[in-house]
Amino acid sequence: MNNTLLTGIELSYLVAAALFIVGLKKLGSPATARQGNVIAAVGMLIAIVATLIDQSIVSYELIIVGIVIGSLIGAVTAQKVAMTEMPQMVGIFNGVGGAASALVAVGEYWRLLDKGTNIGFDAVLIAILGILIGGVTFTGSILAFAKLQGLVSGSPVTFPFQQPFNASLLLAFLAGSVYLFIHPTSPEILLALVAISLVFGVMFVLPIGGGDMPVVISLLNSFSGVAASVVGFILYNNMLIIAGALVGASGLILTQIMCKAMNRSLTSVLFTAFGGETSGTGNGATATDKTVHAIDAEESAMMLGYARNVVIVPGYGMAVAQAQHTIRELAEQLEKMGVEVRYAIHPVAGRMPGHMNVLLAEANVPYNQLYDMDDINPEFERTDVALVIGANDVVNPAARHDNTSPIYGMPILEVDKAHHTIVIKRSMKSGFAGIENELFYDDKTFMLFGSAQDVVANLVSQVKQLQ
Repeated sequence: MNNTLLTGIELSYLVAAALFIVGLKKLGSPATARQGNVIAAVGMLIAIVATLIDQSIVSYELIIVGIVIGSLIGAVTAQKVAMTEMPQMVGIFNGVGGAASALVAVGEYWRLLDKGTNIGFDAVLIAILGILIGGVTFTGSILAFAKLQGLVSGSPVTFPFQQPFNASLLLAFLAGSVYLFIHPTSPEILLALVAISLVFGVMFVLPIGGGDMPVVISLLNSFSGVAASVVGFILYNNMLIIAGALVGASGLILTQIMCKAMNRSLTSVLFTAFGGETSGTGNGATATDKTVHAIDAEESAMMLGYARNVVIVPGYGMAVAQAQHTIRELAEQLEKMGVEVRYAIHPVAGRMPGHMNVLLAEANVPYNQLYDMDDINPEFERTDVALVIGANDVVNPAARHDNTSPIYGMPILEVDKAHHTIVIKRSMKSGFAGIENELFYDDKTFMLFGSAQDVVANLVSQVKQLQ
């Protein structure tokens, strides 16, 4: 390849990297997220075209076949996957990225073996890291998908001697790695390391409960980026190194944000099996000790329609019922009556970071009505009605004062400070944390039972009659 063409490829990579960074910046706001996605996609297109120019990689025929198959799968999936299943889809994407990185690491190592090339320390190290991170990301993401999809229990799964077993896996991987450094032409050891990394990925996610899934999703996303970056070194591809590093860093930052929103450290998320099914409120009280104030749609509509301001708090129950479009319609009807409507978004509401933002954006809810937790909490004391739709743990006041509660110290949306609170839920069943929500028994709280889709549709009808 002549120097001019090589320079053109490197400049294309530089432009693509700049577009990635700009795209990530714009993804930080709901108002510019779509534009950021397009910009990053253009950057990826430039990077792919520049890479395809290097014919030493693989034949164009195989590349075209791969693009066609992948595009068909992606297009069909995008059409069929519901918005409620977006966390599962993200989990699968993370897994596919990890698997691709691990396969490239193994394939490149095997190519060096077949060529009889002297495999140096750096090549062995990069291959081992690619296998470890990629393998863990693949099986960990598949298990996360299974938990979110309900194929596997969402509660933490533990068994006797689990930690010693995990430690033995890690020691076995380290021992195999050392042996491979000494005897780099040992493909059977390489395959053994692949098997260990796959098992370790399962063991990594198995003890993590459903309540911690937003953290796990973002962490595995970071892993997939790091794996891609590592593989970039073995392929001597600067674009892959940069893109992987950006994904890895952004995923890690998001993981830290999620942990902060839950007031938990990453180590406690990974090793304390939080999120199992428990009973009680965390302080020994039971549901039978308190009274629930039920309300019907007509009374709720009157409270909402004659309020000055309403704050809507969406949760996973809204996602399950696919009620985001009906909620937007309710907000529009309330605004026609002069009610100020805002939405309060908790960072870990739902099953992945930004889950509620994605759903509300899909329903064309105005971006300026979405408020982060820190911005909306001071406003609840001046709010006439807080309408909680399918949220649970993120509005539980026990997080503020009950030091025996598993969620103690977690920042919450302080809806209990509103003048009145209406909670739409199917039942009194606990959330991911597995504890009773004391908000439901508050004197200012009214429970409106039923599917969010049906209940909100009824509210829309009742509010229209008030106009």
